[in-house]
Parts: sequence; structure tokens; C-alpha cells
Amino acid sequence: MITFFFICIINLIYIYFGYPVLILVLSLIAGRTVEKASYEPMVTILISAYNEEKHIGATIENKLSLNYPRRKLEIIVISDGSEDRTDEIVRSFEDQGVIFLRQEPRNGKTSALNLAVSHARGEILVFSDANSIYDHDALRYLIENFDDPGVGYVTGKMVYVNSDGTTIGDGCTAYMKYENQLRVYETRLGSIVGVDGGIDAVRRELYRPMKADQLPDFVLPLMVVEQGYRVVYESRALLKEETLKGSEDEYRMRVRVSLRALWALWDMRKLLNPRRYGLYSFQLLSHKILRYLAILFMIGSFVSNVLILKKARLYQILFIIQVLFYGASIAGHMLEKRGLSSRMFYIPYYFCLINGAAGHALIRFLRGEKQVMWAPRKG
Repeated sequence: MITFFFICIINLIYIYFGYPVLILVLSLIAGRTVEKASYEPMVTILISAYNEEKHIGATIENKLSLNYPRRKLEIIVISDGSEDRTDEIVRSFEDQGVIFLRQEPRNGKTSALNLAVSHARGEILVFSDANSIYDHDALRYLIENFDDPGVGYVTGKMVYVNSDGTTIGDGCTAYMKYENQLRVYETRLGSIVGVDGGIDAVRRELYRPMKADQLPDFVLPLMVVEQGYRVVYESRALLKEETLKGSEDEYRMRVRVSLRALWALWDMRKLLNPRRYGLYSFQLLSHKILRYLAILFMIGSFVSNVLILKKARLYQILFIIQVLFYGASIAGHMLEKRGLSSRMFYIPYYFCLINGAAGHALIRFLRGEKQVMWAPRKG
């Protein structure tokens, strides 16, 4: 049982601390650069929307105002069977060149993108969510990376705007800072594992139609790597989105994304062959698969710690540390219920929330459940 306890602890340390440090060291030893230069190909921005009347107008106006030649910019909005005023609002921009498409019956975001891509004229396809607001120069920074012929996919930097200081908002922001720094290291090494679906770009020739249940901002980058191209991170391409304000909304979103990501990993499991994909197979295992299994190591370390509590004082100290950590998580949850926030508690609270959601998704995955339909985030 002692051996099992240390296996769980070591895996948790490796997943969240060891892997980032290892990638940093490797990137310093064998780092690669991305050759960036001013580059202005024809670009198509694709925006999928379902009942987004509150955000779609501002999002389209934002894309029309970007610092990029208007004659080289195409905007396509596809409504996935929206039942509110989304279609009406999008049509009001048609006189400005915005192309409106409607998917009927509703069949989810991935199918909507497959349909929209067939109408796109751009050499580069850019994917935006219906509530994604880009920085004025974000598109230009994103596209500069494609001057490097080895780059096939680029993702920008998501900045969560937390207007009221809620616990989940703070935790989500801290988590994204952690992920973005890891992407810096992975980009230096070759390709990143995991992107932000609200500000992504891919070479049109590398796009492959996906199944309706596949997560596009996870499967498509893997397909690009499979074709021998790099997936890189551009920190200057900024996207602003509001965090979710409540733990229930955040939890549901994390379960949905995790479930679809697990199926994506299963569909693209060929990338786990190190003989063919080398270091990227190791990255995929460490950054994604082990991350989704972290909840098992969390449970295993706590239960086994209880069973060996009387073996030595060390195990009693480690148990107290675990109790304090999970206690802080519970305190964070209680504070959120009362509309309060504390930086002392939001990290353990958010850590437990996202891993709990991953565990929930894992159970659904093992049951064979899939989720095709999607809903807009509630900001």
C-alpha cells in the first residue's frame, strides 16, 4: 500500500509540476523557433452560433474592425438551428460582406464548421466562438506564424475577463495562465498539446472534415500533427472572454469538453506511437491522458494515506496536508455560495472542480456516452 501511495503522489507531482519543468528544460536544450514575418493571405473567419443573440452582433463588429486588409478577409457565420434572433442579427451584416449560413436541423458545432468550411475561400481558416472578442491586432499576429512553411495550426491567447472577482473566475484565470506558459515551452519544443477554440487558425489545405461528436479544437490540431506540421502558440494574439460565474456552469462545461476530448484521444490514438510521432506521443500522454486520469491519483493517494496513517509520522504529515488542501477547496465552494471570494481558496477549489469534472467525463466515456450538441458558455 505504501508503494501504491507513492505512485499516486509521484504521478500527481509529475502531471502538474514535473512535466512543465521537463518540457522547459528540453525546450532550452533542443528548442525550435517559428519564422514570423508580415504575411497577408486570404483569410476566412468562421463563427458557429447557437442562440447567441446577446453576443453575435458585437462579435461580428469586432471581426469587421480587425487590423487586416478588408479585401482579404471573409467572415462566415453559421447558425446551428438557432431559435432566437441570432439569424436576424447576422443577416443585418450581409450588406457588409458577412456570409450567413444555417444548419438545419441542428447537429452541433463540428458539423456546422464542416459545412462552413466548404463555402470558405480563404487560404487560412480562423475559428472564433460567437462571444469571442479579438484584440485589434490579434488576427495579424496569428497569421504571421504561417510565413513559416512548417506551421500548420496556430492558437492565440485567451484572457478571461472576470468582472466581479468570483472564485471560479479567479481560478479559471489562474489555470489559463498556467496552461499558456506551458504552451510557450511546448511551442519551443515543436508542437503544443491543446488549444483555445475561440482564436485558432489552420491552413485550408490541412483541414479535414470531422465526425459530429468530435471536438474540433482538439481533433483538428491532432490531425495537423499527423500530417507532419507544427501546432504553435501565439501569445500576442489576444482573445477576451468572460469567465463563467458559477461552479455549476463551469463544471458542466468541463465535463462536456473532457468527454469529447477523451473520445478525440481514442479516435487519434495512433499519435501515441512514439516510433512514428516521437516526442509528441510523450507530450500527448503526459499533458492530456495523465491529466484526465489525475482524479484517480487524487482518490488513490487520499485513501491509501488513510490506510498507512499509523506506519510513520511522515504519512500523518502528508495526510494533514491533503486534508488542509481539500478543506480549502470546500471553503472555496462555501464562499462562492455566499457570493464571496478569497485568493487563498480559489486555486484548490478550481483544481478539485476541473479534476472532478474530468472524472465524471471518464465515467461517461467508459459507458460509451457521446455528446454531439453544444451550448454557448454562460458568461
